[in-house]
Order: sequence, then C-alpha cells, then structure tokens
Amino acid sequence: MIVMENLLRPIYQERASQPNTLGVLLYEKINNQSPVTDNFDVILLIVVREAKEEWYVKHYEFEHKTAAMHIVDETLLNEWIDTSGYRKVIDWVINGKIIFDRNEYMYNLKETLRQFPENSRKLKKVVEFAKLIRAYRECKDLYASKHYLDANSLMVRSLHYLARVTVLEKGFHPEITVWHQVKKIDPEVYKLYEELLESEEPLEKKISLMILASDFAIHSRAAKGAEHLLDIMKEKDEPWSFGELKVHPETQHYTLDLSILLEYLVERNIIDIELVETKGKNIFHRQYVLR
Repeated sequence: MIVMENLLRPIYQERASQPNTLGVLLYEKINNQSPVTDNFDVILLIVVREAKEEWYVKHYEFEHKTAAMHIVDETLLNEWIDTSGYRKVIDWVINGKIIFDRNEYMYNLKETLRQFPENSRKLKKVVEFAKLIRAYRECKDLYASKHYLDANSLMVRSLHYLARVTVLEKGFHPEITVWHQVKKIDPEVYKLYEELLESEEPLEKKISLMILASDFAIHSRAAKGAEHLLDIMKEKDEPWSFGELKVHPETQHYTLDLSILLEYLVERNIIDIELVETKGKNIFHRQYVLR
C-alpha cells in the first residue's frame, strides 16, 4: 500500500491542499476480481465540503495498475452511508487507509461506522424493510397473475432485502457479499434462499411455498423493521395524516415506499386507522395512529 500511496501522491496532494477537503482514503483491492472497487486496483476517496459537483470521478492507469478517484461532497457521502445508497463506500471507509485527515474528520467517520449507532441502524433497517415489503407485494401480485418468471425474480430481490434487514438486526453493515454474512448469523434466512435456488419443484409450486415461508419471516420482523417510523409516530399523541409523515424530515430517505409500508403495518395491526370527516358525504380522511 505504501508503494501505491507514493505513486498516487501527486494526484491527491493537490486536493489535500484545498481548504474544503476533509480527508483522503486509499483502498486497495484484495482479490483479482473485486466488485467493491469495480475491479480497479485502488480507490482514492476524497471527501470535500460544499463541492461544486457533489460526486466527481476520474480514472487513472499507471505501471500496469488502475485507480479510480472519487471526490464526494460530505452531504452525499452521509446520505449514501445512511441509506446504503452506494454500498461500496462503507467498505472503503471502514477498511481504507487514511492518508490525509483534516481535524480527524476521517478518523471520526471510521469510528462512527464501526460503532454503528442505534439511530443509524434503525434508519437503514426501515429503508431496507420498506423495500422488502414492496418487492414482496409485487412478487405476490405477479404470482397471482401467473407471471411466474417475473414473480421468481421479485422473490430473489425480496429475499435479498430480507437478508440485509437480518444483518442490520445483528448490528452489522450489510456487505456486497451479504449472503456470506447471513449464512453465519441467521441460518434460517439463508435456508430460504438456498431452497429458492436449489428446489426442484415446478416454478409455480416453488414460488407458492416461498411466499408462505417469506410471509412469516417478514411478519416476525415487522415491528423491529419499522421501528424508525414507529418512533417518529410516538412524537405526538394525535393521529398522523399521510402528508405529515411524508414531509417529516426523518422519513425523507424512504418516502417513495412510505405508503406501502404504512398499509402493511395497518394490515399487521401495528398501526390503526382513524377516519376524519370531510365536506364530502361518506368520504373520510385516513389518519394513522399507533396501537
């Protein structure tokens, strides 16, 4: 890594000298084929404040090696970390080497990721859980419409979200090799995935069985998976309108899936509906309240 650092010094030194640069990390690929680095030999992650362009990427080649430089605004970086929007970056930050650090910014960021505070875990969980509900519902709809191949694809996707929720429940960041993690920490969820891949049942029968098995696995995680949203709803005793929840600053990372998540929680009797009269006859506003 020292050799690589010396070779790349002219590239990152110019950036490090700029006052809005907060830190520089160097991450070298470990295996010959590395999805974490898009198969580049090294990643340079440069975090900046108030960048003109929130994410700038440049590729280099030198001495039969390749490098990718990512200059990322700290606001976008934090969004990626909070929502797993760009999962590779978590690996880069946790396992990369700090080669420039202004006021211990990168050191503190590494420590925060390693400790994985509860509020960050809850947010990531609800983001993944809401995606899980959407994928699972779409799978069921496709199955009911006899689109079995498409339903199978959605089942694979929903199990992937389930795997990520499972890893987050155990206090870990989901990695790109998430099933490797799940195999060690939750054999039951891993078994679901294995059965989907290895079952010799006809496709229709296989999906039907997986829907039943997944339903239980999802239901048992509903309260914990949606904990971030439920905590928000505890902020006041009165019912919430959908509009109030949608514009709440803490739900902004999952607003696109908020409606289907609320509907699921209502079906599971975790949230109740209260009807409020409107000017229209027999037309009511729906409002949501914790049980």
